[in-house]
Amino acid sequence: MSPAAVATGHLTAALELPEGLDAGPALTAADRLPGGWNLAPLPTGSEPLPVVGVSVADTAPEITVSGSRVQLSLTERAARSATLAYTTYTALERARQERHMLTLHANAAVTPSGRGVLLLGNKGAGKTSVTLALGERGFTHAGDDLSILAEDDAGELLLLPGKATAAVRPKDARRWQDPKPVIDLAPFVRHPVPLAAVVRLTVHPAVPSAVLVPATPFSANEQLRLHEALARYISGIPTPLTGPAGAPYGPVWPLDTPRLARWRTHLVARLEQDPYAYVYAPDADSAADLITREYA
Repeated sequence: MSPAAVATGHLTAALELPEGLDAGPALTAADRLPGGWNLAPLPTGSEPLPVVGVSVADTAPEITVSGSRVQLSLTERAARSATLAYTTYTALERARQERHMLTLHANAAVTPSGRGVLLLGNKGAGKTSVTLALGERGFTHAGDDLSILAEDDAGELLLLPGKATAAVRPKDARRWQDPKPVIDLAPFVRHPVPLAAVVRLTVHPAVPSAVLVPATPFSANEQLRLHEALARYISGIPTPLTGPAGAPYGPVWPLDTPRLARWRTHLVARLEQDPYAYVYAPDADSAADLITREYA
């Protein structure tokens, strides 16, 4: 094994790769992960690091966990592709949550006064379009599709820089089948910011006009949705070991622990204490106007 240090998702870990494995394809995924994905020589004399070991086998991919070590067994094809970056990122979600950070399928933006707004919603709910519209209103980008929620030692909730690129649908309706071009989000936040509010979005032309509805106290349904969202990445389900073309697509990874589940339950209760709302709007601009008036 060839040891190196990998920095990704606001963590540095020891990464053990098979001799001769070219990590170049994984480096191309750096702009699609929070905190990037970068390799460096393993530091000496530092605190013990979490470890991700990678092996290559012809058998079915698998993951095993022992203490702070996560071992990935990948196919040759997956190990020599961008899948290496995605799987090692997700393998570190346990270490991330042990340090009170977690990955969310969400967007994030920072108000002109420096406060973070987290945008939740199902796929197609309008998160990216609203985030871009907020950028036109003076907000700073803090993540598209992948955002990082954290809690500091004082119990304050923070947003850390998330994924700094976005796949944007062409505005020309006639090009609805075209691949979404990927753009760099700018300006982009480079440091943690305090969380000011959480907004769950529904953007649909059938909505008569933009409206903001307080979501606290949480309904049982909202609590369940949050529990699922906070546990999504530690489950490994969004990150197939085979890459997106392989099967089986989504085995559950054995990363979670009762202690981390209790911390996430605490986070749900903590989120209920801060501004948390549902925003319904017919288009991204009216949603962004409403969020700007409420939180900027």
